[in-house]
Amino acid sequence: MDISLVIPLYNEAESLPELHSWISGVMQENGFSYEVIFIDDGSTDESWEVIKGLPGVRGIRFRRNYGKSAALYEGFAAAEGEIVVTMDADLQDSPEEIPEMVRMIREDGYDLVSGWKQKRKDNTLTKNLPSKLYNWAARRVTGIKLHDMNCGLKAYRKEVVKSIEVYGEMHRYIPYLAKNAGFDKIGEKPVHHQKRKYGKSKFGLERFVNGLLDLMSLSFLSRFGKKPMHFFGTSGILMFIVGFVMTVWIISAKLIHQSQGLRYRAVTDQPLFYLALVALVLGVMLFLAGFIGEMVSRNAPGRNDYNIRERL
Repeated sequence: MDISLVIPLYNEAESLPELHSWISGVMQENGFSYEVIFIDDGSTDESWEVIKGLPGVRGIRFRRNYGKSAALYEGFAAAEGEIVVTMDADLQDSPEEIPEMVRMIREDGYDLVSGWKQKRKDNTLTKNLPSKLYNWAARRVTGIKLHDMNCGLKAYRKEVVKSIEVYGEMHRYIPYLAKNAGFDKIGEKPVHHQKRKYGKSKFGLERFVNGLLDLMSLSFLSRFGKKPMHFFGTSGILMFIVGFVMTVWIISAKLIHQSQGLRYRAVTDQPLFYLALVALVLGVMLFLAGFIGEMVSRNAPGRNDYNIRERL
């Protein structure tokens, strides 16, 4: 099978028949063998009934709304095609972009091709500006030069989606997950973005705040997930040294002044002494946190899971 289309959705009953017809036309025109997997993320409208009435599709229905990451995770697990394509179900992503994205993977050797909505059809104030700030931060942290990290229209080699785990709200950072898994040939294609035809957006401004928090978590986990002592231990040692030096300085200053008959303040009367104590305690706590994290990491079931390119 050439292509698996994985399409998560939530309350998109009106869009589904038109989207299915559009996909079928593009796939047949280009001679692709394909499957369409709709993941109903706990819709409260008639989306599931519509899916059951569409010919030749596969469907997965959640009992409640778990989020886009959970839907993609199940879709990726079910996908059987050589190339996996994800897109949104709201008709804002065009299936006509798929053939070129597939060509870029097959002929240009990309592991992942991400869409780039150069001209968005969303409200400028609430979508465009926050999106630009979010993508700028994502480029700085991940080192992946994509203009639109969170574009729903993406194409992947099958090996990519089978090698990554999408959880929480990490669907925004699948290119970064792929890079961390060793799939670093990531391309970008400008795509046509259409105005929403039915219903309304399911995402608000809070997604940008959550997205930045998730980016910080993912960056930390990718660097220190299997070596927590490198972060907590280093921070703890530095904090302890700072506290120790401050303590020695205070006590030494007191002893010198006392030996020379000069006026001096009691150690416990100095605010710097308490700052030194705080630094010492924090240093020990950070070091112990790293030690505990190391014990957890060493006993984790996936501690020796590695993505192997090939064997001889």
